[in-house]
Amino acid sequence: FDSDVLALTDGLRCFSGVARAGIRHEPVAGSGTKAVRDTVFKWANTMLGNIKAALTGTYRAIRPRHAPRYLASFAYRFNRRYDLAAMITRLTCIGLRTPPMPQRLLKLAEVCG
Repeated sequence: FDSDVLALTDGLRCFSGVARAGIRHEPVAGSGTKAVRDTVFKWANTMLGNIKAALTGTYRAIRPRHAPRYLASFAYRFNRRYDLAAMITRLTCIGLRTPPMPQRLLKLAEVCG
């Protein structure tokens, strides 16, 4: 890794691997509620909260093997959040252009998890 890389984290113990990987690590806040209040992590905490709310609000049960699909659907919605009206039209056009896919091919996506 480049020695100019600096990882700013909330100081959780799991980030000790960052330093072992040769990246400079600087904890800027403590863990727990102190880290949540730190302005450095405001947007990271907001994004993680939005992802969690979107996943738990949409899916009844969350399974690790389906995580890539869950995150892809969240990314699709997030990237188009400013033009929600066009999302349905765009998704319909994509669906019409996509050829049918047998279930055996759809099940291949479940292997990654």
